[in-house]
Amino acid sequence: MVALEPSWITNRQIEAARIAMTRYIKRGGQVWIQIFPDKPVTAKAAGSRMGSGKGSPEYWVAVVKPGRVMFEMAGVTEEVAREAMRLAGNKLPIKTRFVSKEQLDAEVTARENGVGGEA
Repeated sequence: MVALEPSWITNRQIEAARIAMTRYIKRGGQVWIQIFPDKPVTAKAAGSRMGSGKGSPEYWVAVVKPGRVMFEMAGVTEEVAREAMRLAGNKLPIKTRFVSKEQLDAEVTARENGVGGEA
């Protein structure tokens, strides 16, 4: 699954997408998560006044840019993978697109050769 928009994806959203995929494939294949929430988002308490330092980390996010591969799947048919990725995409706050390995390789080689084509 490839991201089409830039966004921050929280650890909870990644986990919700993972659960949606694994429930649909029912141990039929493997799922790889290619993004990791390594950026802390800080927040101060609601009733605190201005100043007195930076707030503590509230949650963690993965910074995702357009064209980033977020999830991979193997061991299932393309129809099952497509539906599992669709269910996972509904859990995410951005638009996503299903691509096969062959499509992705073709887009990368086309981009390297200077031919138009978006990820």
